[in-house]
Amino acid sequence: MFELTDTRFVKRIVVGSSNPNQMAAEAQIEEARALLNRCLNDSPRGHLLATEKSFTILQVGEHQVVLQWICYHVAFTRKPAWVTE
Repeated sequence: MFELTDTRFVKRIVVGSSNPNQMAAEAQIEEARALLNRCLNDSPRGHLLATEKSFTILQVGEHQVVLQWICYHVAFTRKPAWVTE
C-alpha cells in the first residue's frame, strides 16, 4: 500500500503542447506517454498524485487554434535510476 508520507521523489510529465511558441511534435507527445507508462508500470512503480488539465485558445490569422495539455505528477518512494531530469 502506498503512503503519501513515503514519497521522496515526484516526476512531472507534460503530455501535449504547453508552449504556443514551441509546438510539441507527435514524436515528443508519444515519448511523454511512454515515459508516463513506464513510471506507472516499471520498478519502482510510481503512483499518480495529481493531474493538471489546461488549454489555450490562440487566434492565428482567421483561425482559432486550441492547445491542450495534461500534466501528470507521479510519486515514487525513491528516485528510479532510469529517470533523468
